[in-house]
Amino acid sequence: MRQKIAIVDDDPSVRRSLKRVVEAAGFPAQAYGSGEELLNDGLDEVACAILDINLGGMSGIETRRRLSSKHPDISVIFITAMDSADIRKLASDLGCAAFLIKPIHGNVLVDTVRDAVRGCVSNHSFSLT
Repeated sequence: MRQKIAIVDDDPSVRRSLKRVVEAAGFPAQAYGSGEELLNDGLDEVACAILDINLGGMSGIETRRRLSSKHPDISVIFITAMDSADIRKLASDLGCAAFLIKPIHGNVLVDTVRDAVRGCVSNHSFSLT
């Protein structure tokens, strides 16, 4: 059963923090500094990807598009510090499990990851948390 959580953020401190929270909740996690790193890795064990929308290089949105073409069963949680209605609509159209605004409270992240791994649409989706 897929359980691994992939975390993609170009800020090393955010990557470390998110990875610690996810691992403390009992999920194995792997952190990546870019969408390209994620897509070049073996994704067979990944259940959920946490993608920052504004990455250097390939955006989180483009990463999601490419991920969907090869691994449509991987749930995606978008995270961002730059919220807008257009980005939320695009994220929704791409079929994300949730859309969270930084800074993200640890409990909200863990609940959202659990829901995404179970295949549920998170009740935190598109909320300003």
